[in-house]
Amino acid sequence: MDFYKRIEQVCARIPCGRVATYGQLALLCGRPRCARLAGFTLGHRLSGAQVPAHRVVNAQGRLSGADSFVVPGMQRRLLEQEGVRLDDTGRVNLQQYGWKTDDDTVRRLQQLFEQLHI
Repeated sequence: MDFYKRIEQVCARIPCGRVATYGQLALLCGRPRCARLAGFTLGHRLSGAQVPAHRVVNAQGRLSGADSFVVPGMQRRLLEQEGVRLDDTGRVNLQQYGWKTDDDTVRRLQQLFEQLHI
């Protein structure tokens, strides 16, 4: 199992105008409690890849991955271009903009991982 490839596949499926948390990505990849590894993966291993990493925030809705972007404020600008609004404290409302995954999403991801042998 290649966690990095799984993160890439899951992140690529976050819909435009929605956000996911690092913990949510880790859970969907079959590695609960590996939120920090998910963040490391997006910030270092997948940096510059065609992965919408700007759609990933921390569990409080904060833009904790902003340091991974070359231009300061880029994560916020990209999210706002997709219609995601941040409150006065710089947080995304996860109830409003969070990616709602269901059992069907989890099942499809598991099938994808099996097909790709990751």
